[in-house]
Amino acid sequence: MSVTDPAATGPKTRSTAWQTALTTIQEAEPPFIPTGAHATTVVIEYPPGDHGAPPHRHPGPAFGYVLEGEMLLELEGQAPRPVPAGEAFWEPGGDVIHYQDGNNRDDMPVRFVVTMLCDPGKPMLTLVDEAELAQRAHLRVSGDS
Repeated sequence: MSVTDPAATGPKTRSTAWQTALTTIQEAEPPFIPTGAHATTVVIEYPPGDHGAPPHRHPGPAFGYVLEGEMLLELEGQAPRPVPAGEAFWEPGGDVIHYQDGNNRDDMPVRFVVTMLCDPGKPMLTLVDEAELAQRAHLRVSGDS
């Protein structure tokens, strides 16, 4: 008797687990999606205490989920905030500067997954130079209240 022979094994009862298997972790309406965009999904891992990427921007929106540890997220116009494992985050991309994505903990690594909608042929991350950071300093929100 073959395991792949449906006649030999008879009809299988499908589980109803799929009906409650979905949990929404984030809903967002991005301000725009680049024309002809394609999606890129990456896993980013930083060791304990690592500051992450320097200030940068993405050409389109980015949607992420922290798998392990705790990321420190800072976007232009928003105060820095920790994003612990099990939480989602997103950023609009475009002109908005992404100041921080580093590891907020010095006792464990951080690992997160990000899906970015990008213009084909353009880099998914562009660093912001010191002159532009100085020019836009008034748009940065301090974490101190």
